[in-house]
Amino acid sequence: MKRILFKTYIGTALLTLFLVGCSDILEEQPRSVFTPGFFKTEKGVMGGLTAMYSHLRYIYGPAYYYNIGVTGTDEATYAQSADNNFKDVDLSGAGSLTPSSSRSDALWGQAFPNINTASGIIENAEVVGTISDALIAEARFFRAFDYFLLVQTFGGVPLDLGAGELKFNTSTSRTSVRNTVPEVYTKAIFPDLLKAINDLPEVGRLTGTVTKTVARLYLAKAYLTYAWWLENPNNIPTYPACDRTDPNGKNAAWYFQQAYDVSTTAIENPASFALQATYYDVNLGQNDRNKEILLYADHTEKSEKYNASSLTYGSGSAPDNFAGWMMTWNYTNIRSSGVSSVQREAEQHLGRPWTRMCPTIGVIKNTFADKTNDSRYDGTFVSVYRGNWDKAGNKSATLINANGMPVAPGGAILTFLNEDDASIVYANSTANIGAGVLPGRADFVIGPSGISRIVYPGLWKLGTYRTDNAGGLGQPNAASTRPFNIAKFSELYFVAAEAAVKGATVKSGKSARELINVIRARAGKWRWDNNGNVAKVVDNSAAMIAATPETIDINYILAESSREYYGEGNRWFDLVRTQKWNELASTYQICGSSYGQHTPATITRTIEKYHYLRPIPSSQIDGMEMTTEEKAAYQNPGY
Repeated sequence: MKRILFKTYIGTALLTLFLVGCSDILEEQPRSVFTPGFFKTEKGVMGGLTAMYSHLRYIYGPAYYYNIGVTGTDEATYAQSADNNFKDVDLSGAGSLTPSSSRSDALWGQAFPNINTASGIIENAEVVGTISDALIAEARFFRAFDYFLLVQTFGGVPLDLGAGELKFNTSTSRTSVRNTVPEVYTKAIFPDLLKAINDLPEVGRLTGTVTKTVARLYLAKAYLTYAWWLENPNNIPTYPACDRTDPNGKNAAWYFQQAYDVSTTAIENPASFALQATYYDVNLGQNDRNKEILLYADHTEKSEKYNASSLTYGSGSAPDNFAGWMMTWNYTNIRSSGVSSVQREAEQHLGRPWTRMCPTIGVIKNTFADKTNDSRYDGTFVSVYRGNWDKAGNKSATLINANGMPVAPGGAILTFLNEDDASIVYANSTANIGAGVLPGRADFVIGPSGISRIVYPGLWKLGTYRTDNAGGLGQPNAASTRPFNIAKFSELYFVAAEAAVKGATVKSGKSARELINVIRARAGKWRWDNNGNVAKVVDNSAAMIAATPETIDINYILAESSREYYGEGNRWFDLVRTQKWNELASTYQICGSSYGQHTPATITRTIEKYHYLRPIPSSQIDGMEMTTEEKAAYQNPGY
């Protein structure tokens, strides 16, 4: 099937969200200005649709939106080289979260222009007369998709961009009124997704375009999130302030049931989608765009034009896909025989180090406690760093490593152990990074309690993958040419299970425990030991199922979700939706920011109730022509 490829051209700069008009159309030929009449042509509509897929690359893949979905949760904290983009959202006193520092602009500034483009397509497609309902449904999906991201992040947001609610705006407007959360869901998100499900095909028109299944997933997630919002178990404030009642007279239980019904319908009608046989295969670079992935922000190593990024050097800005660098520490500082034995390489275990984010000790020890039966730790992290000096032109057959022992290329240079070992001897000079040694081992070692803000297991699942390395180190300084995965078929099992725990009436064979056990059984199946670098055909699914509690609760689902989707950018949404953020992430353990520091410190976060909404970006507030009082009222409380 033909893949959808994009070339990105940005028109005029957007000073505020309402300077959207038609200026963000993306297509093959560069244009600086698009007139409203362009949408009244088939070419204009198709260009607008292309823009919608391309806009995903400005949200997913760049590190700053990624950071606010992971750092500050129970999954990650800031690392040694972090700037305030990362320290601020950790809420641990290292920075201060403000409207100018929150990086919520990475979403706000991209979502609203795309919403306006979607409205332009929806309104003008009928005028064109040759645009199918299925194509219009793609626009409806993306309008709902962006509004769903916005309402989870900021609370109520404007449905009127200057021309009326959900109308295509063709003129500059510098005033704004925010709608309430129920209005955003019931006027925009639910209607658009219901219509999209009706009109979208089961199989995408191109590889990577949206289908009924992805629309069902997002409708189920929206129902689930709105149900929690109506229930509000921990009395988290909303903004703009409103009663937590549904305009259609439905209650939380009704929406939980809808979330269950829609997600199980998608599971039962998968079309071309399915779970991968092993967890390893879900995120393996050679297996990108597999049948489990419902939506992704695409990139390619075949063409800089369609990649929209250099193939040789990453800019560290959108639309580059460089999120995977953030949890990559500077492994090139490891020394064997005085040589940098692990060179920077465009390979999934390695890539470009930025050292901006790191897992907490609790992630390694508790979230991924079972590293024997469960393949997901091995399929998520880099726990073994192997020698590759030969690819840099060093012809040494071996280098001297731990305990004065030789290691050949491909051998283990540094291993993060699965369990702590009291026999480890650490020294600041060991391997140049303060690693430890164990008797009889040629590799340096670090125990789980010894990971720090400067040395920690890397994030394999988002790692670099290239096919053009030609036996060398390739282009490790380029942004990733892999697609950034946004939605997976497996999420439907989690949505249905969560809704079941919240009281939805379940179908035979699809209780919360049974749904989660489908995922856990798959996690028990190995075909490759990723960090051992050897084949491993083992089926631990029976042991995984036996270890599942008889009664599933929300905390267990959240823990299981973190094992499945660790570091993929959605954890903050999970914790905010369930109002578990403070309970699960208010403290964490990590060692210090200097090599050789292996004494864990317990860090406390201050997570206030107002933090459950991100601040409206100051760039938006500053650009509006409103009174000081009106601007203050527009901003979320606490900021």
